[in-house]
Amino acid sequence: MNNFNANDELNSLNNLLDQRYSCRAFLNKAVPKSTILKILSCAQKVPSWCNAQPWEVSIVSEDKLESLKKLTTKAGVDRLHKPDIKFPLAYEGVYKKRRRECAEQLYGSIGINISDRDASFKQTLKNYEFFNAPCVIIITSPKNLGPYGLLDCGAFITALTLAATAIGIASIPQAAIAGVAPVVREFLGLSSTRDIVCAVSLGYPDVNNPVNKFRTTRANEQYLIKENIT
Repeated sequence: MNNFNANDELNSLNNLLDQRYSCRAFLNKAVPKSTILKILSCAQKVPSWCNAQPWEVSIVSEDKLESLKKLTTKAGVDRLHKPDIKFPLAYEGVYKKRRRECAEQLYGSIGINISDRDASFKQTLKNYEFFNAPCVIIITSPKNLGPYGLLDCGAFITALTLAATAIGIASIPQAAIAGVAPVVREFLGLSSTRDIVCAVSLGYPDVNNPVNKFRTTRANEQYLIKENIT
């Protein structure tokens, strides 16, 4: 007998999406290599154009991560900004509103006024410390594949975060690390033929830290539909 239930499968996926959030405080507890490999094996199954599977990952942990952290933190303090992939030119309209709302929730959760530049910059620097996660995955894509390689990597990152959630591991994709691409490339010896897309920090969440207690909102599905469905 086939016990497949479409609603159960959809509910399981929906529950994973509800549980996933960007973790900004991790416990000092290593993630077993076998667990990381299970997460990557699951994420690897996402679709990609012509099955190119353009993503490559560098797993950084333990002493090597501590060394990288020192370099990225210095780059953050120096305000180095030299990404391989251009950052957004501007957030306007509803996108600006959502970005500000997210910032207000983040800073508000730890008692920082959004207008306090010094305090907010100090919090920003935690990006370059990988929020003290015990494991970091650096994701790259071939330059020759351009935006479509990046699109495929985006699907991989989404699957990675959901697979991690399913196995009890928290995560946060970090564009800030792409902003210090030259530092990361030199340290890891990455090829100049590949773009650094982002980092994904992984670990066990510190559920008692207030920075992990807020959740961003999502637009109503009707807002996204621009044409009538008949």
